Amino acid sequence: MKKPIAAALLGAASAVVSAQETTLPPVIVTATRTAQTVDETLASVTVITRQDIERRQAQSVVEALRGTPGLTVTNQGGPGKASAVFLRGTESDHVLVLIDGVKVGGTTAAGIPWHDLPVDQIERIEVVRGPRSSLYGSEAIGGVIQIFTRKGGGKLRPSASLSAGSDDTYKGTFHLAGGGERSWFSIGASHLETDGFDACAPHPRSDCGPAGEPDEDGYRNSSVQARVGTRFGTTGEIDLSALRAWGHTKFDGYYNSNDFVEQVLGARLALSPLRGWQSSLAVGNERDQRDYFQNGVFMSRIDTSRDTASWQNDLSLGQGQLLTLGADYQHDEVDASSAYTVDSRDNIGVFLQYQASFGAHSLQLSGRHDDNEQFGGHVTGNVSWGYELARGLRLLAAAGTAFKAPTFDDLYNPWGGNPELDPERARNVELGLQTHGRAVDWSLALFQTDVDNLIVYQAEFDRMENIDKARIRGLELGANTRFHDWTVGASLTLLDPENRSAGANQGDALPRRARRSMRIDTDRDFGAFSVGASLFAESRRYSDTANTLELGGYGLLDLRAGFTPARDWRLQFEVKNVLDKDYQTIAYYNQAGRSYFLTLHYQPR
Repeated sequence: MKKPIAAALLGAASAVVSAQETTLPPVIVTATRTAQTVDETLASVTVITRQDIERRQAQSVVEALRGTPGLTVTNQGGPGKASAVFLRGTESDHVLVLIDGVKVGGTTAAGIPWHDLPVDQIERIEVVRGPRSSLYGSEAIGGVIQIFTRKGGGKLRPSASLSAGSDDTYKGTFHLAGGGERSWFSIGASHLETDGFDACAPHPRSDCGPAGEPDEDGYRNSSVQARVGTRFGTTGEIDLSALRAWGHTKFDGYYNSNDFVEQVLGARLALSPLRGWQSSLAVGNERDQRDYFQNGVFMSRIDTSRDTASWQNDLSLGQGQLLTLGADYQHDEVDASSAYTVDSRDNIGVFLQYQASFGAHSLQLSGRHDDNEQFGGHVTGNVSWGYELARGLRLLAAAGTAFKAPTFDDLYNPWGGNPELDPERARNVELGLQTHGRAVDWSLALFQTDVDNLIVYQAEFDRMENIDKARIRGLELGANTRFHDWTVGASLTLLDPENRSAGANQGDALPRRARRSMRIDTDRDFGAFSVGASLFAESRRYSDTANTLELGGYGLLDLRAGFTPARDWRLQFEVKNVLDKDYQTIAYYNQAGRSYFLTLHYQPR
């Protein structure tokens, strides 16, 4: 696969080099918990905008994320099935996820229900790579992903869409936004139904057994979203947000369907008590409820809840200097059919950050102390430095530490839980180059992450275990540009995710990580018409800790087109997996073959 990847990147690079147009850098808030533009941040960041989602015709959040530098995804058999995100080769639960600033996921199962988040309700996604425990606490070993729902503002803007596709897939969406200059509101709703395909491949080791379960594993998802806010005085602001998704999923295994509810509520108040002092208070709640069935008969329920509160203060210390200090509170609780030995816990964290610019130099220092009710105190820190080598070209260096508290499932799940687990700890170093504001924006990062007490499922013991050490080395390369009527982007990730624990698996690759992955997107506008293509490829990986179960590499080609037949109307058509590649990202779980999607959009200009 090395030759196709190299050839594809070379082709993309030759197109990118001739670029002539640039765009203003977007403003991000996740990397430092303060607003700054992408060219100011000292972190490795990717921003996926609403325009990116619509241009690529992404049908899910996982599709929107796929191909981001340093990020790989896995899926257990199509739409609505469990998906996992691996950032910089760390575990899927080493990614801290926020929705409108509210911390979600990680209470019981590893990661969050990516598959149930409605992509149509999302305004943008910020992906920050590298440890951020010094600002956010547990889970941020690989990085932070923040999802922002649609906000509104400006004149009243209604929009709607209807989609139809392969596997009897149908979707409808509606959105209304507006608010004026100082206020904003957004309300939206969507509904998706698909018959899906057979999720599980027959095999003696698969969840569906040697005979399989030859059926269609469908999925249904309904969602609503609301966001409202206003600015008052000269510095005050209040913002309220809500997102709720519910539906039904069919899959294969002992339990073969579930009903789910995923809900996130948030509120934020910001004001400036004194000149140079910005203070904000935010509260949130996440609820994840799932009822599991076997052939339509109720079997079990798991209902998790997370309450969060945060108080943050940003103090200007003069030209180019900002001091941030604050505190976070988190309460996790689980209510399940199978009793957990411990079903709730609290965490209190306090953090401090200093940002400064001195001529060509930029500096960020941060530290945090977390007091976890179960696992005691943890101190984490981060230092980042940037140096402007030339206009728009910057050298970056960073080092940081992070930790991850075991989830309730890791500890107490009747199928594989281990109450003797210790928290995971990590150290990271990174060196990079970035350009912004040039004909071509590109970034290069070299990094190494060392994890102690890594938590993995050990099949030989049939439970979760701490392995002594893991070392992950990697390289990320990304480039994008817009010139004339072309939009071109390319990314390449090289990983060496190694188990360094003593024993039979020493030197083996960590499971489910592809060592090489790449993506190229190219789109062209022709007035009322547009065309585009995405090429995505990953090398082989192993699906088990012992590296006995190998999954082959694969390449996917997606083609898309758009047409504006009349003012306010847009017709889009996409063919995914054009070459009908047969592949798996998790052993024994099928992925979609060639599929088609047609969407009609209405949005008054």
